[in-house]
Amino acid sequence: MKQALHKPLGIVLASVVLCFLGPTKEVRADVNDYPNSDVKIVVPAPPGSGPDSIGRLLSEQLAKKWDQPVIIDNLTGAGGVIGHDRGARAKPDGYTLLMGLIGPMSVRDHLVEDLPYDPFNDLDPVTLLVTLPNLLVVNPNVPANNLQELVAYAKEHPNELRYGFPGHGTSPHLAAEQLNMMAGMHIQGIPYTKSSQMTVDLIGGQIEMMFHNVPVVLQHTESGEIKALGITSMERNPAVPNIPTLDEQGLDGYEMTSWYGIWVPAGTPEAIIKKLHEDIAEALQHPNIERWMTTQAGTPGGGTPEELAEFQRVESEKWAKLIKAANIKLE
Repeated sequence: MKQALHKPLGIVLASVVLCFLGPTKEVRADVNDYPNSDVKIVVPAPPGSGPDSIGRLLSEQLAKKWDQPVIIDNLTGAGGVIGHDRGARAKPDGYTLLMGLIGPMSVRDHLVEDLPYDPFNDLDPVTLLVTLPNLLVVNPNVPANNLQELVAYAKEHPNELRYGFPGHGTSPHLAAEQLNMMAGMHIQGIPYTKSSQMTVDLIGGQIEMMFHNVPVVLQHTESGEIKALGITSMERNPAVPNIPTLDEQGLDGYEMTSWYGIWVPAGTPEAIIKKLHEDIAEALQHPNIERWMTTQAGTPGGGTPEELAEFQRVESEKWAKLIKAANIKLE
């Protein structure tokens, strides 16, 4: 009699457990019906930033294509970690997308031991959105008009030059440390909490050089307030075709670009990832997004999930080596 009662009780208990666990694991995997409600893009950057700007342009195109609202969720904090963690922990049903950024996706896990998410195992790649170069710029009083002259001056005057950077592990920071390593010189880094103040100080002579986004410093190079010595991409950029790369000025293989891409929580159905990739790649070709790319000196992405996975792997390995060699630590 006890055995007869035991089995139904087990079924009842299992059903109760499933009632609690079921909703958190449910995945709407029918790609033919996807999406049938709001889609959210977690952007780990503030309104008005580069990631936010392209995120809103992208959401506009996807909303038109899907006939569903696509909502931007600006979730900042901890250098982007909070937003990336939220994206990684979302339900893997295609209704929460993450705009992954270079730092939290390929740099920060080499700087901290307790990152709350695994950028490789907790997220599945969809497509790269854009890569963005930096310009190497100096104060006009620095007696150098190209990279070779800058390196020669830095070696002749050790510890005299200073560069500004907006936080440890950011692309301007890594760009400068990569220059130090590859050129065999030492330029002292000065951390800033606001990149706008960094630009002001460069113009005023409080620091001698920095790496920064093209649209931020271009107006100042055109006015003569600062000098541009090189661009950090492997090829010259159409937005500034007269500025040579650091690679062509003697630093073979030098490349440092910031980038944004789209990821989804691990376990998202492959059919949904495939649809997301195709629809986002199509959206990147819209004139509004192409114009944004031009103003930012950006190179559009749109490649496959497999290509993004390989790109992320290469970037992660590259910055891990630099962080170790240059003994870069969060402060």
